[in-house]
Amino acid sequence: MDKLEIREYHEVDFDRLCQIHDQARKRELEAANLSEAFKSLKIAAYEEDLFSYNIYVGQKDKKVIGFVAFSDDELAWLYVDPSFQKQGVGSKLIEFSLNKMKRPKKELKIFIRHNELQELLTFVAFLYCR
Repeated sequence: MDKLEIREYHEVDFDRLCQIHDQARKRELEAANLSEAFKSLKIAAYEEDLFSYNIYVGQKDKKVIGFVAFSDDELAWLYVDPSFQKQGVGSKLIEFSLNKMKRPKKELKIFIRHNELQELLTFVAFLYCR
């Protein structure tokens, strides 16, 4: 994806993050036959402490199309608007967050929740360990 701007999250972005999360999360859970586990971001953000992380959004033409949330040592949230998936948005958000994180010297743990993310595994490991 060319021309993806990554910036800090602002409160006014929350409704758009909810749209992105809810659409993408439903697809993710459906693919794993876990649809009943769905929680909207309006609930999950507080139950899973989204706002304790550094949150950045990716935008194209001033429209938020994805977001990532991370701490110094954990990439915790990554969601991309389904209409922009498979265009490199997630990869750019991951690369951005890994460059901001403090990296452990000995260990890298990656938890994959969706089969399509397996292609990303090598990319993430390369970025994280370089």
